[in-house]
Amino acid sequence: MKTSMIAIAAGLAISTLSSAAFAQEVTNKEEKRQADTSFSVGEIIVTARGMAGNTNNVLTSVDRMGGDIAQNADVDNVFELVGQMPGIQVTDFNQGTTSGKFSMRGFNGEGNINAVKLLIDGVPSNSNDGNMPYIDMVFPLNIETIEVVRGTSDPRYGLHAIAGSANIITRSGGTYLDARGSVGSYNTIEGQLVAGLETGNVTQNYQVAYRDSSGYRDHADAQRLSLSGKWGLALGEDVKLGAIARYYKADALEPGYLTFADSRSNPRMTNAYNASDGDTREIQQYAITADVAFSDRLDWSSSAYFNRLRDDRYVKFSAGASQQRRLTEEDHYGVSSALHWHGDVAGMNLMLEAGGDVQWQDNRSLRWLSVARVPTSQTRNQQFDLTIGGAYVQAILEPAPWLRITPAYRVDWVGGNFNNRLNSTTAPINDYGSIDQPKLSIAILPVEGLTLYGNWGKTFQIGLGSGAYLIPPRAVDLAPSINEGWELGGKYQLGDVFEARVAYWEQSATGEIARKLNDPLGDFENVGSTNRKGVDVQASVRPMPGLNVWGAIAWQEAIITVPAPATPQYAGNSIDHTPQWLWSGGIDWSPIQALTLSLSGRGQSSYYLSSANAEGKWGEMTVFDASATYRLNEKVELGLTVKNLGNDFYEYVWWDGAQSLHSPANGRNVTASVRLRF
Repeated sequence: MKTSMIAIAAGLAISTLSSAAFAQEVTNKEEKRQADTSFSVGEIIVTARGMAGNTNNVLTSVDRMGGDIAQNADVDNVFELVGQMPGIQVTDFNQGTTSGKFSMRGFNGEGNINAVKLLIDGVPSNSNDGNMPYIDMVFPLNIETIEVVRGTSDPRYGLHAIAGSANIITRSGGTYLDARGSVGSYNTIEGQLVAGLETGNVTQNYQVAYRDSSGYRDHADAQRLSLSGKWGLALGEDVKLGAIARYYKADALEPGYLTFADSRSNPRMTNAYNASDGDTREIQQYAITADVAFSDRLDWSSSAYFNRLRDDRYVKFSAGASQQRRLTEEDHYGVSSALHWHGDVAGMNLMLEAGGDVQWQDNRSLRWLSVARVPTSQTRNQQFDLTIGGAYVQAILEPAPWLRITPAYRVDWVGGNFNNRLNSTTAPINDYGSIDQPKLSIAILPVEGLTLYGNWGKTFQIGLGSGAYLIPPRAVDLAPSINEGWELGGKYQLGDVFEARVAYWEQSATGEIARKLNDPLGDFENVGSTNRKGVDVQASVRPMPGLNVWGAIAWQEAIITVPAPATPQYAGNSIDHTPQWLWSGGIDWSPIQALTLSLSGRGQSSYYLSSANAEGKWGEMTVFDASATYRLNEKVELGLTVKNLGNDFYEYVWWDGAQSLHSPANGRNVTASVRLRF
């Protein structure tokens, strides 16, 4: 029997009320050492906010990038910024609006399994299939912090949070006017303007950004426009209300994928058959928020949001394939809420939190075969509703000053219906039942500055698109794929001089499925049971004022342990597009206060193109970037960036069933910028 939305609402209400029951006043206790499992790149500005739903309550590997790094970055897309963080894999398709995404913990960015929950200012920002088109709404100058949470022990999120989550936090509050203009290779121009106005109890923050580029490849012109506003109203010291509005429009041509021979002889070329390929994308996001502090010990945070995605793409993948028109229309509505209490009971520090979320989706997916953008036949006309809700409870117990114990439990429910308008058939959602996800984290603080931590938990995967529904000839409900993961790590920090973190993790899944990326129905295939594991090592040192050196290296393995019955030969094979090594690092040096010189690098080892592991290994890369910024005065800053310093060739490669197809990455390119602050 399918779970109704009444049951979901009841679960949310019960979990919230159970936390409120503990909201009793108890005596204060002396402040204890803070368990810290985070690693930071750049300066992190901590803004005042409630504890409800806060990442500081999660004892797992957390990485943060500060606004000082993000705001001066010269990148084509913000996902490249996330890719500079430790242990993050970037998949750069470099195809118009389908530019790329980031992934982690042994999951690739191909799009068949999307394992990262994306949020922008806490607003869920994945499309139905888990992809990340909404990330393009944010431009670097408006970023305050990027926060990445890894692993399976965070109870706050359910859908898409298979390997973790990423939250892009934009600038809030303050009075300022900040503008940045740049010109660069490939006829690239970009302008960003962000402004803040804080008067009394009202805050306003705005972003206007535009980018126009011809692209490294032929037939790669793209124009992007982004507008956003954030408004805040404080009703005294204890109640804060907020609203967010974002609009984004992009038009882009696509250069297409090249054969191996063409990618080596002329990596900047396009194919004649890609002459009419391109995409128009329009995105809107709106949210309202409320944060209430009932007392020093009890606070509540809630939000409601609406996301709209419209994407119209024409694409021809190879000479032998037909051009397709792919039209996506998605409207997502959602609410989330969390209630947090902390105090002490019988002399023990105690934190209790309960919360949950519900998302309603109305999705349409249409496809046609076409010739030069003229449709010849329709291959897909689907409308499907998806409703998913979850509730969680979490506690942090401190039985001793050196010990933190964090048990948590999350339950999710799924509902929905599928309508195939090509043949006038319908199908119900798979009966996933209640998806239970127990979690446990422990942190030990033996000495000041050292945190030893371990965590265990479960997350889940359901079908994406039509794969979430019981469509004939399937007659048996698909069970959710359960991911079970654990991690052991240690973090050490010596003031502002040195910080390092090392972690070993594993994550296994039963019944893993993967979306068929070019399937007319949008169905899935059975991968089987999988196991992923890895080691993450990160360190940064500031040996003297004005000098910062940081680096990270990650080893990971992703294998098929028990393959699907149809492919027993895949046992022990590597999962496609998953390099075993990822590394990144950088040096920032300010010989004088006004000048900063930076050198950064990133790289990865090669990967297989399919689960067969039969098409060779591709995708190895090592790339270095250099930049310099000089502040003329308090208001004017000049910048120069050289990316791909060595003009190294690297690429994205995939297998279409008959051949490898290649998308060369940008060669050496230069960007000059000026930033004005008022």
